[in-house]
Amino acid sequence: MSEKKYNVVVVGIGAVGEEMVKILDQRNFPCAELKVLARSAREEEVGGKTYSVKASVPEEFDGAQIVFFAGTEGAKGASSTFASEAIKRGAVAIDNGGDFRMDPKVPLVIPEVNPGALAGHQGLIASPNCSTIQMLVALAPIYRASRINRVIAVTYQAVSGTGRSAIRELDQQSRAYLSGEKEFQREAYAHRIAFNLLPQIGGFEDFDFTTEEWKMDRESKKILADDRIRITTTCVRVPVFNGHSEAVYIETEDEISVDRAREILSEAPGVKLIDDPAAGKYPMPIDVDGRDEVLVGRIRKDPHNPRGLHLWVVGDNIRKGAALNVIQIAEKMISDGML
Repeated sequence: MSEKKYNVVVVGIGAVGEEMVKILDQRNFPCAELKVLARSAREEEVGGKTYSVKASVPEEFDGAQIVFFAGTEGAKGASSTFASEAIKRGAVAIDNGGDFRMDPKVPLVIPEVNPGALAGHQGLIASPNCSTIQMLVALAPIYRASRINRVIAVTYQAVSGTGRSAIRELDQQSRAYLSGEKEFQREAYAHRIAFNLLPQIGGFEDFDFTTEEWKMDRESKKILADDRIRITTTCVRVPVFNGHSEAVYIETEDEISVDRAREILSEAPGVKLIDDPAAGKYPMPIDVDGRDEVLVGRIRKDPHNPRGLHLWVVGDNIRKGAALNVIQIAEKMISDGML
């Protein structure tokens, strides 16, 4: 990391923004000054430190060099309102929200997958959806060994992706259910999430796929620069506090053995291979809380297709799926002399 220090702004102090602040501290990011903005001014304690949060107004971006927009899963607004203000004042804006991901002028980046897309940026870089990030961290190394023609995925997404209100809701509903109550407060979701599965994340679009499911398709194609790859997904909200899981099936152009896939993934950046099912070793959401890596296991050959592979992929959706990825983008830009 460069010895140069930067004036950094984090916009948003929900679940993702809080994690960004923690990670900046944990990774000793070269901050000359760290400013936290939100809708309203207040004091917030993060990681044992108290931060004076300021209200988001254009003048607060004066002097900023790097601005991280936290957002949450599916959230829009802050970056569309303030990114241009930050860029106008000389900052680079890195956005976790969904406003600019599919804008052809804005790079959509996972540092382990397509860091070259950062070249020629115009002051704004987008970070993909959490489920897209963890899937492609696992699939890109295989894609580089043999192009992937087909992806069929089912995601099992934790409530932390919706934000703090959903975490509280799962906790409250679980306690109520175990106490024998029959009525449940619902705020974050239309249906009870405790001891239930919700096969809808986002609104419904073409072919009755949800917005979350289309993100996996469209974002993956942009990141891999491959519009021919066929991707279909079913996204399910599950009663897990943190950590998304994905059952991913791929078909490659060339046959790749299970041993070769394990070899590729064992050497892949950002991946931790946990794949010894006979010994009961495979990734689970409880394993990823607070971890930087994407965990991969249950690698199996399709018994009906020699070019088919099944994988089980688990990641901390708030960390690598959001906060860490945007900070890694900034770190990559610093190391490459782009900041």
